[in-house]
Amino acid sequence: MTTSLDASVSVTDIPGLDPTPLYTPVPERSAGGLPQIALPSGHRAVHLTRYADVHKVLTDPTFGRTETNVEGGPTFFPTTLPPEMLINLDGQDHSRLRRFVTADYSANAVAKLRPYLDDAITRSFAELRAQERPDLYTAVLDRVPIELTCHFLGIPVEDVAYFRPHSRTIQMALHDDVPQLVEDFFTAYNYVADMVAGKRPYVPGGLIEKFIQGRNETEPPLEDKELVGIIFTAVVSVDQNVLSVLAKAAHALLSAPSLWQRAVAEPEIVPQMVEEIIRLVPLGRMSTFPRVAHREVVTSEGTIQVGDIVYPDAFLGNRDPEVYEHPLVIDPDRKGKRHLQFGYGMHHCLGAALARLEIGDILTRLVREFPDLRLDGDPADLAWDEGALLRRPTTLPVRW
Repeated sequence: MTTSLDASVSVTDIPGLDPTPLYTPVPERSAGGLPQIALPSGHRAVHLTRYADVHKVLTDPTFGRTETNVEGGPTFFPTTLPPEMLINLDGQDHSRLRRFVTADYSANAVAKLRPYLDDAITRSFAELRAQERPDLYTAVLDRVPIELTCHFLGIPVEDVAYFRPHSRTIQMALHDDVPQLVEDFFTAYNYVADMVAGKRPYVPGGLIEKFIQGRNETEPPLEDKELVGIIFTAVVSVDQNVLSVLAKAAHALLSAPSLWQRAVAEPEIVPQMVEEIIRLVPLGRMSTFPRVAHREVVTSEGTIQVGDIVYPDAFLGNRDPEVYEHPLVIDPDRKGKRHLQFGYGMHHCLGAALARLEIGDILTRLVREFPDLRLDGDPADLAWDEGALLRRPTTLPVRW
C-alpha cells in the first residue's frame, strides 16, 4: 500500500485551492500584546492563529456573537443578518433554538437520507455519462446537494430556480453591489417567511413541516421570526456549503494524481481525505466569525481583554505545526486532534454530519464507478467563485 507521504501532496500544490484571506494584517499589537488584523468593516480584531488559542475561544460561551451583528459592527459582511439566526445568538437564546433542531441534524438522523442520496447520485452519474462534454460540476456536484436539501427540508423542487441564485449571492457577500445583495437577501428571506406564514406551500414530511408543527415544544413557543431564522439558514446555507466543500475536494483529488490513485485503490479512505481537505481549506475566504470578549483570557501570545474584538482563525489554527506534523500535506492517514473547521462549542456547525455524509458518499462512489476519471484541461485554468462564505471552482471538465 502507498501512503500519502510516499507521494506527498501539499495544499499549495493544487492550483486555486489555497484562499486569500479577506482580512488585512496590521503592525500594531493589541493592548494585551496580541497580533491584530483589520476586518473588511474597518475594525481591528485580535488575531488568534494557534490551535489551542482558537479552540479556547470557540469553546468559551463568554465570547459573544450578538454584538458583532449590528449596524456598523465588526464583521466580514457588508450588511447585517437577522439577529434570530443561530450564528448570531448567544447564551440562553441560542441554547433554546439549538435544542429545538439538534436531533434532526445528528449523524443518526441524517443517515436516514442515504437511500435518497444514493438514488440522486445514480441519476447524476447517468447525466454525467450522457453529457457530450462531461462536466463533473454541472452534472453531479451542483445537482445532488440541492436535490437532497429539497428532500430533507420539504422544498418544492420547482422553487429551486427561484431561490437558489439568491442563496449564492448571499453566501458570496460581496461588497461591490450591496443594494443587489440586500435585494437578493430579502427575496430569499421572504420566500421562507411566506412558508412559515402559510402563504407558500412546502412538501409534507420534511423538516419545514416538522419545525412549524413542533413550534410549541419550546418554552416559550417559537415566534414566526425564530422559525424563519432556523429555516432560512437551512435553505440558504446547507446545499451551498456542501457544494463549496464538495467541489474543492473533487478538484483536489482530480488535480493530484497520487491522491486520486490512492482513493481508487482504497475507496474506504475517501472520508479521511475529505476531512484533511476540510482541515486545510475553509468554506470561503473567512474561517470563523468575529466575537467580542466578555472576560479576560490569557493565550499563548498575550492576553485578550474585556471588550476586545477577536477573530479565532480556524484556517491557521488547522495549520499549526505544533499540532499537525507537515501541516500543509493532505494526509488521509493523519491521526491526532480533530480539526477546527466545523467549530466547537455552541456554534459548532449544525450541518457537519450531513456534509460528511453527502461529500463522503458522492466522492466514494465517484472513485469506484469512474476509476479512470481525470480533469480535461489544466487545473490552473478553472474559473472560481470567490466570496466570503462561498469559494469554489465553477466547472470541472472531465474525461475517462
